Amino acid sequence: MGQAVASPHWRGALNHASKQNGLRNHRGRPIVFTEGDAASASEPYESFIARTGCVPTRGNVHDYFNALMFLQFPHAKAQLNHLQSKAINRDGIRRARGPVRDAATLIDENGLLLVTCRTDLIDAARLHDWSALFVRERAAWHHHVAAHVFGHALLEKLVRPYKAITAHALHVPLAANASLVEVDRYLAASFGDDLSPLQLVPVPVLGIPGWYAPNANPDFYRDAKVFRPANMRRP
Repeated sequence: MGQAVASPHWRGALNHASKQNGLRNHRGRPIVFTEGDAASASEPYESFIARTGCVPTRGNVHDYFNALMFLQFPHAKAQLNHLQSKAINRDGIRRARGPVRDAATLIDENGLLLVTCRTDLIDAARLHDWSALFVRERAAWHHHVAAHVFGHALLEKLVRPYKAITAHALHVPLAANASLVEVDRYLAASFGDDLSPLQLVPVPVLGIPGWYAPNANPDFYRDAKVFRPANMRRP
């Protein structure tokens, strides 16, 4: 996509918000959104952020949304960066990422947070029981589940939505009315060396009640190419 914002002062506004809110990386260095080419080509992106606190931010929607997620979930983003950089320091840059770095990247780019104490709904998602999750338990999404976009690439996709957008959903076992500050601190405390892609559940986000008007019709969920049964799970 093109420029994120028309104002020439957008990066300055992000940095002002970062400073006002005291954003820091795992090493305690202030988070600063810099020019996109600030990092050295010889140093991995995640390692550069961990070492300096500087987040290379180009003038496009993808990087702009990444900066917004740092402002929204500062502790969780700092912890994910710590896990990613630690894995790189240990394993180097390899074509196949290990489970921790793989999960951290999936959450960072495409994560959806399902904040709920209703474990039966998470079980329904894992079983791809879309009828239970989105039709029979539809009312639960207004009272017992809060869905928050975490991945900046996922948010970018939603700028021009299409039916098959599928997130990597992570269960956050808090009350649905938990504040984003509470959610952020929970995530930061829970992201550790046991983080795994197995904790993530594929969820077609336009199926979430209230997110897309056409899903008010139960027939919306009959599209098996999007709402796949368990035996057709994506790899």
